Amino acid sequence: MKKIILLLLLVPLLFASDIKTEQKIYGLIIHALLPQKTEIRVWTDSQSPTNIFCLIKDVRCVNNPENADFLLLSKKKNIQTKGIKFATNIQLLEAEKDTIVGGFFWEKGRPNILFLRKNLQKHNITLPKSMQEYIEDEL
Repeated sequence: MKKIILLLLLVPLLFASDIKTEQKIYGLIIHALLPQKTEIRVWTDSQSPTNIFCLIKDVRCVNNPENADFLLLSKKKNIQTKGIKFATNIQLLEAEKDTIVGGFFWEKGRPNILFLRKNLQKHNITLPKSMQEYIEDEL
């Protein structure tokens, strides 16, 4: 019985750690892609990451993708907007590699960050040196 109670107490702490890590990573990504913005408007097609974005400094969640500077996509969407599109999984990134700038996803318990050079160039984005290692020419 003690083991079950201990497990129930530890599980939320493990998830909280992942959420904080994800929040920090998204904060770095968003500010690297849009360094000139003082307030970055973010839209996501999934409810779960919204909580992560609402706590990032200088980020405001919006309900309309046309009003967003940064769009986080979990599902294939045919969204025509000037905002920067970012994927939450490798399959979406591969399927939409002509329009999505990059992706952040978990694989084997590790965070993976990827940026596509040609789409960064389309948006005239130069990433800081700390993120240069995540730029790929091809998937």
